[in-house]
Amino acid sequence: MSQAIQNFLQTILSDEGVVFFLSMLPVSEIRGGIIAARAYDMNWLMGFSLSFIGNMLPIPFILLFIRKIFAWMRRSRIPLLSKAVDWCMRRAEKNSEKVRRYEMLGLWLLVSIPLPGTGAWTGALVASIMDIRLRKSLPTIAIGVVTAGVIMLTLLYFIPELFI
Repeated sequence: MSQAIQNFLQTILSDEGVVFFLSMLPVSEIRGGIIAARAYDMNWLMGFSLSFIGNMLPIPFILLFIRKIFAWMRRSRIPLLSKAVDWCMRRAEKNSEKVRRYEMLGLWLLVSIPLPGTGAWTGALVASIMDIRLRKSLPTIAIGVVTAGVIMLTLLYFIPELFI
């Protein structure tokens, strides 16, 4: 599926555009951007920069507006929207336990571990639900995205270079 999305994006975007766009998506985030950058033989710094900016672009909007968007979705008469909000809220509540226990360190850990179900989108949702202010949550999420990016760079760019 991700290969099909990547192939479609290549028909309308440059390699850099694909990396940037994939990094904005909630499932792939910086992980997918750096994987795509490596697949395109992009310079590691360019791949990281595009992926970081793409991943961080939606985060302030999520932090500021997700509660209002969820409220609107629940008020709509479309059951699918309400179910989507419920699913997101359950997921955020499950992940919020780590953040409650360790506060900002927990938020950083949630964002920095490059595994499915973690990342900046989830961290922003959890921070919003927990009423963590933007001035505290945004820098913590950004540091977590950098950490996840460094982990991915190490795995995809630097370790393979040792074996070539």
